[in-house]
Amino acid sequence: MASFVRLHQLLFVLNPVSGDIDKSTLEGTISAFCAERGRQAHFFHTSGEQDLRRLQTELGRRPYDAVFACGGDGTVNLVAQALADTELVLGILPLGSGNGLAKDLGIPQELDEALHLIWDHEVRQVDTLRVGGNFSAHLSDLGFNALVVEEFCNGDTRGPGAYVRIATQRYLDYEPATYRVRTDRETFEGPAFMVTLANGNTFGSNVVINPDSRLDDGEFEVCIIEPFPGTAALGILYQLYTRDFDASLYTRRLRCRWVEIEVPGQQQVLGQVDGEPLELPTPIRAEVIPRSLRVLTPPTPAA
Repeated sequence: MASFVRLHQLLFVLNPVSGDIDKSTLEGTISAFCAERGRQAHFFHTSGEQDLRRLQTELGRRPYDAVFACGGDGTVNLVAQALADTELVLGILPLGSGNGLAKDLGIPQELDEALHLIWDHEVRQVDTLRVGGNFSAHLSDLGFNALVVEEFCNGDTRGPGAYVRIATQRYLDYEPATYRVRTDRETFEGPAFMVTLANGNTFGSNVVINPDSRLDDGEFEVCIIEPFPGTAALGILYQLYTRDFDASLYTRRLRCRWVEIEVPGQQQVLGQVDGEPLELPTPIRAEVIPRSLRVLTPPTPAA
């Protein structure tokens, strides 16, 4: 159920290196916007060093009404992790390369429009995931996309173009792994191009990996793309961009509350959690934490 809260004391968490956007004037823009509307803006800058611990310390210093993640999916993960299972509300200013969760929540992609959520909003309670002990607010996966995300994060170039270039290069020589997947309802065993644990619908690249799912239903989906011949690649890509994931012969979805994933012969595997690459020990267990995060979203249009 959505609600409205009055917001006055606001903390903005700024990631200076997310996306390919010039943020040199961002703090001044936000401060002026808030001052004109009687809000108090405070700022926290990420550094890549103990950001979660430092943010949690900052949250204990002042009674904030909401905390805005100003960056991409990694910044959103950081702030959401600090706010999960609390009454504090997460706001998102989507300033990263992908902004997948913001897109799923219908948050405007332009800064001025997203800032309007300060006074014109609903508060939704959404689910989060724990993936191999790691917090996830949106999408995590194993396989091809995790490899691409790792190279993207280690590269010097941001933006969709860099991601596409890496994906094209790696696709030609990628060897799918074999997975054993067991959920509270069903199982899968076999080779897979990638395995996505989806609490949302859409990657930041606008690929719809999990159509028609909900962020607040107490469940998530395991989305599997099985190995496919090169001749099928364009068709699968088209289906992913047109919300037609389920139409392919090479895709399947398992809806669940928890999953355990084994990768025979491997004690750990490369994964990505909300855009951050991680080495995950196997077997990997993931589970949903229902309605554990409060998020600012645009108000529902009147009927």
